[in-house]
Amino acid sequence: MPELPDIAAYITALQERIAGQTLRGVSIAKPFVLRTAEPPVSALAGRTVRELRRIGKRIAIGFEDDLWLVIHLMIAGRLQWREPDAGTGVNRSMLATLTFPNGTLALTEAGAKRRASIHIVRGAAALESIDPGGIEPLDADLPTFRAALCRENHTLKRALTDPHTISGIGNAYSDEILHAARLSPIAMTQKLGDEQWQRLYDATQATLQLWIDRFSAGAKRAFPTGVTAFREEMAVHGRYRKPCPVCGNPVQRIRYADNETNYCPQCQTGGKLLADRALSRLLKRG
Repeated sequence: MPELPDIAAYITALQERIAGQTLRGVSIAKPFVLRTAEPPVSALAGRTVRELRRIGKRIAIGFEDDLWLVIHLMIAGRLQWREPDAGTGVNRSMLATLTFPNGTLALTEAGAKRRASIHIVRGAAALESIDPGGIEPLDADLPTFRAALCRENHTLKRALTDPHTISGIGNAYSDEILHAARLSPIAMTQKLGDEQWQRLYDATQATLQLWIDRFSAGAKRAFPTGVTAFREEMAVHGRYRKPCPVCGNPVQRIRYADNETNYCPQCQTGGKLLADRALSRLLKRG
């Protein structure tokens, strides 16, 4: 699922292309993707884009008259930008298109599980109702960050990926943050000491900013393509059995539900392997 750095890159690219542009029309190729009925899709036609926002892992496009089109990519949703002369072609993964004078924004989704969504809402209150409410990690100071994650006693992995606790972090960047902080994914939030909280806070800030800067720089040159949760430059996420870039020991994983947690035993858990069913259940619940 695209997370905060990926969404920030999309917004950087969209800012360059659609801010100040007037929407010519919206085409909904797959009816399931539209999750609201009022205001209707037709209300957006002829409206100018005034603002772009990130709401958690969602992209909010603000139009005149306080109308908002909110896209949630979920796991397999992606955005594509097509220049006016690029043509349309046949694409079974196409969910919707937004046509502007200078090009077309397309929402696609791979696979059979249809989870991506579009909401069209009017007004600040309706927009706020879509926000899961987690704190913005790059705006929070250490006390705010610590208080949010300590509100309940969860594993660090669960706390970092809970959108009601902290905004925009998912499976990939939580793995990277915890590796950078040298903390176990199953450490409990209410049992961390002051020094551990400082490490976690610093790692969250540094990791997210590193990837935001990297992706956004590229998004200024070209529209993001190949958006994925698995990057060769990552330290542990998606790197099961590959060497940890810090100590060289093999990266390990815990699988649970549709997710997995990647970690380095040497750097994060004192050499202990965590991959067993009991810990998988703990991560899922914790």
